Amino acid sequence: MRSIFASCAVVVLLLAAAWADHHEHHDHQHHDPHVHHHGPEHSHEGEMSCHELSNPNADFAFALYKNLNAKAEAGKNIFYSPLGISTALSMLSTGAGGDTHSQLFSSLGYGALNQSQVNEAFEHLFHMLGHSQENQKLNVGNAVAVRTGFNPQQQFQKDVKHYYSGDIFNVDFTKPAEAAAEINTLIASKTQDKIKDMVKDLDAATAMVLINYVYFRGQWEKPFDSKHTKKADFHVDENTKVEVDMMSRTGRYDFYQDVDNHTTVILLPYKGNSSMMVVLPDKGKMKEVEEFISKEHIHHWHDSLRRNSVDLHMPKFSISADASLDSTLKELGVTDAFGDNADFSGISDEIKLKVSKVSHQAVLSVDETGTEAAAATTVEIMPMSMPDIMELNRPFMIFILKHSTRSILFMGKINNPTAV
Repeated sequence: MRSIFASCAVVVLLLAAAWADHHEHHDHQHHDPHVHHHGPEHSHEGEMSCHELSNPNADFAFALYKNLNAKAEAGKNIFYSPLGISTALSMLSTGAGGDTHSQLFSSLGYGALNQSQVNEAFEHLFHMLGHSQENQKLNVGNAVAVRTGFNPQQQFQKDVKHYYSGDIFNVDFTKPAEAAAEINTLIASKTQDKIKDMVKDLDAATAMVLINYVYFRGQWEKPFDSKHTKKADFHVDENTKVEVDMMSRTGRYDFYQDVDNHTTVILLPYKGNSSMMVVLPDKGKMKEVEEFISKEHIHHWHDSLRRNSVDLHMPKFSISADASLDSTLKELGVTDAFGDNADFSGISDEIKLKVSKVSHQAVLSVDETGTEAAAATTVEIMPMSMPDIMELNRPFMIFILKHSTRSILFMGKINNPTAV
């Protein structure tokens, strides 16, 4: 038996404007490492809590969802890590200046914060996420692949290592196939081989690749019994149905029927400090729910949940989703970073850099249990009332939440559980 796992990787490629005009072995080390246009290394406002990031990151998560959803083909699954994408872009912003920096900050919702505060909040976040429980594995990290012979500003390197726990390593981008293989090996190792061959077609002018990965493996606090898993129909849309392995369990769950917002919500806890919130719109109401959904609804549903007896039917599934985020980020206001007027002087003030590509890939697998040891049957004392029935036999939304940091680790829409 497998545990449920979710993992993702985000890759940001930075291109040098003209390697041909530049002597690659020029010594870049003569800059004063203390000159940094975002002020002191630590803000004077005191240590920042990662909770400062939860509202802006959640707003960014839903802005991403609406944009990705508008671009998605009908019936396509959407799945991504808002935390992963926010982290990669926040790490990029440490090296940005001028309008490039303000556009990144504005899109990420950091208008009220400065770079030092964001950096400290991420430092706290990584510290909190590092305390992974034994029943649950959460691996969030960053890495920067730097072109051999190119030395980024010392302050940028220090910030990446100190605040984002980032590993910095050299890669020979003049051999693009070998460079891609090296980066892909790193991503595969950090995501337990769930994400492979993500980086393709590297440009020989690549100066740097920023990488973020998130790997999550959790065990249900209340596992399903595989003896009750049966074949059932899942209605992708009015005209399309697919056969799924439908898991079933009757038990006590945090549950809420939001009549005003046409949704039924259930919280499925993992062992540890995380849970999956499943949001099932009423029949024919998915589009309407997608138009209004925001972090306020997540808060409202979370606060409205009540422990109920629920007869839950949920499909087993294993899905993968990838997205190029270039056009999405441009539509959300990050434009200069991709253009010739990009300002990444915090990374290098000698070589003009711009972002050439931001890609994201995520996979999610859900089944009955965790390890076989966790499959021991749990007996719950049920009240004598009829249970509510929640049958996930049509498209539904999911949110994997980390409660201690108030983070949305992953979110998306399961349109078709059988689509690989």
